[in-house]
Amino acid sequence: MRQWTIDAFASGPFKGNPACVVEPFDAWPSAAWMQALAAENNQAETAYLLKTNDPARYGLRWFTPALEAPLCGHATLAAAHTLFEELGVDVPLLTFDTLSGALTVKRTGEGLEMDFPADPPRRTEVPAGLAEALGAEPVEVWAGAYLIAVMDSEATVRGLKPDLAAIKRIEGEATGGPGQTVVVATADLGQPYAVVSRFFAPGFGIPEDPTTGSAHCILTPLYEYKLENSPLKFHQAYPGRGGDLECESRGARVLLRGRGFTVVESRLRVEPA
Repeated sequence: MRQWTIDAFASGPFKGNPACVVEPFDAWPSAAWMQALAAENNQAETAYLLKTNDPARYGLRWFTPALEAPLCGHATLAAAHTLFEELGVDVPLLTFDTLSGALTVKRTGEGLEMDFPADPPRRTEVPAGLAEALGAEPVEVWAGAYLIAVMDSEATVRGLKPDLAAIKRIEGEATGGPGQTVVVATADLGQPYAVVSRFFAPGFGIPEDPTTGSAHCILTPLYEYKLENSPLKFHQAYPGRGGDLECESRGARVLLRGRGFTVVESRLRVEPA
């Protein structure tokens, strides 16, 4: 079977967030096998596709090196890029059946547009230990599926050197259970991007993620409210890479737009189990 490494939400190769995408299966392998390959790949996510009788519809699952993820934006974009660009699927709209429901992706200009569920956050108290874990005091904190720590400036966000073990110990809203706290540090900019962010998920085997689509399901409604503007350009400031998205809310949904670039094609030498 073939496998591709796709840089998603990227302005070019070696930017954005790499995800591995495995050639579509006729039947799901075991979860243990998919987890083992994801650990071997050691990317933020490995995406697995399942064929259906409909050439425009696939099952889709995402695995980090540590566990199966309920939602992943960049690996969804990578999966759609693989189907369109590497496997020649010629349909106007792809539908993926996932743990987060049906997700759709279509071509738009030079990139792809994904339709994801919105996760409008709630203002919450600053959890004990968060400022110490990040190394800077948040201006405010919001909670969706992840904790959103709004910082005072772009420079603060870019300069963070978090204590990842301390982040895993944070308790409060949106912590996901013991050891599974995810923190998104963010600030609004102006130009050329409206918002800059960084994403820390050590409890999921991701010390820092280069570009995170699911985080923007929270950031988009938050910053459309704060900045009174839409669509918004976002930049995830992972050191040395960085990823770019354009996002806008559509009621209970969020549209995420970005590009993918194929950087590796490989062949698996082990049989699915």
